[in-house]
Amino acid sequence: MSDRAALLKGIRGRLVFFVVCLVLSGATAFPLVHELRWTEDVLRSLSVGDHLPALMDWIERVRLGLDTADADYPFLLYGTDWLAFAHLVIAVAFYGPYRDPVRNIWVVEFGMIACAGIIPLALICGPIRGIPFWWSVIDMAFGVFGVIPLYLVRQKIKRLEALTGKSVIEGAPTPSPSL
Repeated sequence: MSDRAALLKGIRGRLVFFVVCLVLSGATAFPLVHELRWTEDVLRSLSVGDHLPALMDWIERVRLGLDTADADYPFLLYGTDWLAFAHLVIAVAFYGPYRDPVRNIWVVEFGMIACAGIIPLALICGPIRGIPFWWSVIDMAFGVFGVIPLYLVRQKIKRLEALTGKSVIEGAPTPSPSL
């Protein structure tokens, strides 16, 4: 296998992994009410409350809030439908770098910026919305773990760019490094 083919395979494999995670993350926002009931039942059956009472208290509180919203104000859950949709739309954008990584490296960099943006969002909005700090840390982990495959993809794209001699900017030749 040529260096170019190996780089493309690595880039595409990591992109597929990232997109699958993004789609799964988004798709889970649709059935929140049922997922949370199921999660609470599973955690109770595993006696998680005996070891992590704060987690069980939080899960119960969120489930109660979702049950109330679902019963009395179901339109509020429409916001999570849009959240799910946004995940799916962003996932589609990664078809560009899958198809032509060098030309569409900007999508990968956009994804990295979005992952970085999760951290200030969680740190600012979490306290405003009454989210426990430890839950905000879990949310921030999505940004940290999301940026890893994107960073690796970006590195491979840069190597591919150097190998092919094409610049990201309008296919211009990459300047030779001066010594």
